[in-house]
Amino acid sequence: MNIFRFLGDMTHLISILILLLKIYATKSCSGISLKTQELYALVFLARYLDLFTDFISVYNSVMKVVFIASSLAIVWCMRRHRVVRRSYDKELDTFRHYFLVAACLALALLVQEKFTFLEVLWAFSIYLEAVAILPQLVLLQRSGNVDNLTGQYVFFLGAYRAFYILNWIYRYFTETHFSRWISCVSGLVQTALYADFFYYYFISWKNNSKLQLPA
Repeated sequence: MNIFRFLGDMTHLISILILLLKIYATKSCSGISLKTQELYALVFLARYLDLFTDFISVYNSVMKVVFIASSLAIVWCMRRHRVVRRSYDKELDTFRHYFLVAACLALALLVQEKFTFLEVLWAFSIYLEAVAILPQLVLLQRSGNVDNLTGQYVFFLGAYRAFYILNWIYRYFTETHFSRWISCVSGLVQTALYADFFYYYFISWKNNSKLQLPA
């Protein structure tokens, strides 16, 4: 644990709380991609199966449970909640996310640090998380206007990965045997996908105007 990882975990948690606030306070999931949320649920379920086999710390275990439970709750609300599901932008959320799942699974079978069941699932979750935001970004570009809570959700989600890059740099220089290069490369890819969004987010903040993305 270091300050960069802690800040990364906290910004990730903030992004989830913002999304839950949007859904439960407004009873709306407008502007939110169900496909991205399903991908994140799959990411956490695949990555945190070691919850039942390895204990690192209470903090680590609690965060794993929080991420799994919150992601499943969000997917349930968007699919099953009788009020929330009515606001889902199904016509805009058409990204074929199953192609991402298939490609990431194939890559995990080919490239991983150790060919074991849990390590393959871990690599799969890392690869999938790197691209899970794509359906969300595509939906926002198609809709054009981005409401305040949705914009903050995506911003904090991107900030979480940026802090994790600093965490990996810190660990590379302070740990003798740091070998999580899959996380590093995937994290760079994931952060790069947010670059366009970050630019327009900064412009809207600077001009104190509503966030709008080019269609």
